[in-house]
Amino acid sequence: MLFDKTIKFLFFPALLMLIFSPMVSTAGQYEISRFIPPETCGDCHADIYSQWENSMHSLAQKDSIYLKISEYLLKGLSDKDEIAESESCVKCHIPIGVVTGSPLKRSDDTSNVPAIAKKGIQCDYCHSATGADKMFNNGILLDPGYGEDDPGIKRGPFKDSESDFHETAYSKFHTGPEICGTCHNVKHVVFKTPLETTYDEWRKGPYNSSDPKKRITCQGCHMHQRPGIPATGSTERPANKGFAADDGPEREHIFTHYFVGGNTYIPGRFNDKTKPQMAIERLQHSASLSIDAEKIKNGEINIKITNTGAGHYLPTGLTNIRQMWLEISVKNSKGKILYSSGALDENGYLPEDARLFNTVFGDGKGKPVANIAKAREVLKDNRIPPLKSAVETFTLSKGTRKNLTVNARLLYRIASQKLLDTITGKEKEKLPVIIMAEIEEKI
Repeated sequence: MLFDKTIKFLFFPALLMLIFSPMVSTAGQYEISRFIPPETCGDCHADIYSQWENSMHSLAQKDSIYLKISEYLLKGLSDKDEIAESESCVKCHIPIGVVTGSPLKRSDDTSNVPAIAKKGIQCDYCHSATGADKMFNNGILLDPGYGEDDPGIKRGPFKDSESDFHETAYSKFHTGPEICGTCHNVKHVVFKTPLETTYDEWRKGPYNSSDPKKRITCQGCHMHQRPGIPATGSTERPANKGFAADDGPEREHIFTHYFVGGNTYIPGRFNDKTKPQMAIERLQHSASLSIDAEKIKNGEINIKITNTGAGHYLPTGLTNIRQMWLEISVKNSKGKILYSSGALDENGYLPEDARLFNTVFGDGKGKPVANIAKAREVLKDNRIPPLKSAVETFTLSKGTRKNLTVNARLLYRIASQKLLDTITGKEKEKLPVIIMAEIEEKI
């Protein structure tokens, strides 16, 4: 029986000790038999396993949006570009596959990958981590055991854990942001272009305070959240009293393993009703809106968007794909729309002039590129840093400045519907749009 293994499937995993080259090594460092299936961990860590199951970590290699977009972006590339782009994905999405030498050339090609490796970012991978040698593209260092007969040392946040199945050890690395950051920073393998910078956004921001009472790490929000408790920067983040192992001691805080971000769609595809709702709760406690009513009388609509709850930029991740935008409408006293911006069309597509908060990559000569395999530079980044604001200004025509109702909504979805329809055909995957914040003013 396990007393307290503290299998802490930590936040966006970790990977290898490989040299950072433009090729994915097919010579594995570890035999696949050295890793323990997550179901085995779940035998003694039932609550934690149920939280992890159908999380975005467990579904990292089953995420249909990720797989379809990755496959689409790789079409027509040279072998060199294809391998480089794929490496920046597979190291974090299917880490055990990479470190055990599965011949991964593309992020969607798992025909030769063992079943355990397809289970995404899982217990034994994260809890075999000893540190990281770089803060991007999964620089995690591993010390796995030798399978269920000799599982080795499992590391976690407690100094007094005991187990009769495996050895245990306290790990400061597992309580800090670096174990998250090594996968939540992604650089282009060849051009070194920063493609995702979530860890750097936190590291340079106000939540990375030198004052321990003010410092909030990745775990402080994302591993405090549970149903009904969003645990963002704008809400309370109470401790989660409970048990790490089924027959272990009660702890003042057990890091939760739901690993919820802003994805309200993919867990629901696997019949999970809890995590999509938790993602909505997180999104709805991340930002606020305000309207300068006096400016409207002069024909200007100034809307301020403030990042009140995220420890990173809004949005974050691969933000040339994700969409966060401002939608406004202005109506007269009879309810007629006099002005609008950011409204989706009948296909669910954004208009070209929508006020979108995103990243735009370039080809190195100032020309925008949608494909991250060709991203040599960042042309634009107008996302909102932690506890900072952005102001968007809209101008009304004369004669439409009295007896008005102005409605503004900050909206989010995980990807462009237009891009997805281009890949899969219309109506194959209809992505939900979440209202992050809404405000209305009568003038």
